[in-house]
Amino acid sequence: MTDLPIFSHAPDFAQDRSPQADQARWMRRCLELARRAAGQTAPNPMVGCVVLNQGLVVGEGFHPGAGHPHAEVFALAQAGDRARDSTLFVNLEPCNHTGRTPPCTEAVIKAGVRRVVVGMVDPDPRVSGTGIQRLQQAGIEVEVGVEAAACQRLNEAFIQRVTRQRPLGLLKYAMTLDGKIAATGGHSAWVTGPMARAAVHQLRSTCDAVVVGGNTVRRDNPQLTSHGQSAHNPLRVVMSRELELPAQAHLWSVEVAPTVVFTATAADPARQERLVAQGVEVVTLPALNPRLVTEALYQRGCAAVLWECGGRLSAQAIADGVIDKLWAFVAPKLVGGDAAPGPVGDLGIRHMGQALTLERTTWRTLGDDLLLEAYLVQN
Repeated sequence: MTDLPIFSHAPDFAQDRSPQADQARWMRRCLELARRAAGQTAPNPMVGCVVLNQGLVVGEGFHPGAGHPHAEVFALAQAGDRARDSTLFVNLEPCNHTGRTPPCTEAVIKAGVRRVVVGMVDPDPRVSGTGIQRLQQAGIEVEVGVEAAACQRLNEAFIQRVTRQRPLGLLKYAMTLDGKIAATGGHSAWVTGPMARAAVHQLRSTCDAVVVGGNTVRRDNPQLTSHGQSAHNPLRVVMSRELELPAQAHLWSVEVAPTVVFTATAADPARQERLVAQGVEVVTLPALNPRLVTEALYQRGCAAVLWECGGRLSAQAIADGVIDKLWAFVAPKLVGGDAAPGPVGDLGIRHMGQALTLERTTWRTLGDDLLLEAYLVQN
């Protein structure tokens, strides 16, 4: 963290110079720092911290991952004696308990910080307001809720993991304008253009695991990496009931990124041994379904799980209640054909009144393609 820049003066903000606007800008800087560790902090949140003294940045830091010091510790270490009588900005309430690292509240108090600006209260019941209370008891002025919505969006996967005890499930698919994810012959490369594909690679870099079914491995031989968009690659997950998988596949190259195959008790032991010999982890579940796979990934510490599967497995994941958010790419192409597959299989919906609805929808263009981001309404 010592290589983070120290500003010799406050950045020249040309617009609103009010105290509220300055606070929002410094909180956005915290979010920018926090994103440097996207995809690498689970089960911990992404946190960035800025220390200001008389309007000058004297320390910055971010949390690089579980087991490492928190953002406040890095920022205060960089600030040194200049942290005394300073204002500390952090996007998440400082922790007040001893886990893998000591409480950040004590580091803040010891450094002599005068004021702390917090983006949002930590939903973790081990913290949840006690960090703020500890700082106030020590005579430190605390302000909470600056850029709160942006702070919550950044750590939505962490919040879900803590409050609902399961990872945030994201379903991604790319389809033509007439709703097809492949041609009638099964060919699916490429539905969308290079800008959309780069967005998917970036999305993977922010997730802890990416899930496909055996059909996707057999048909597409995917890599499921971030393709250089980030140094981080997610855990690659395959669901295969009988392990009828190709002997050679990109996913078996575990030196690139780890791969785990979830299977059922009826799987062929010889096929399992072949995968294990290539360095692939094979996990047998009592039943192979998205709910149990999601539970297993939660136990591994995952906070964000990306589903990049075919229509049948997508429908199962939705039906099992493990999908929270959609990334749907729409390409200006037509395929046609009754046999061409769509992105979501049968959900048992027989009339429009039963349709699942989405909320908080946003659209953006990526080259010639459209991307819809939305949240599935949870019943």
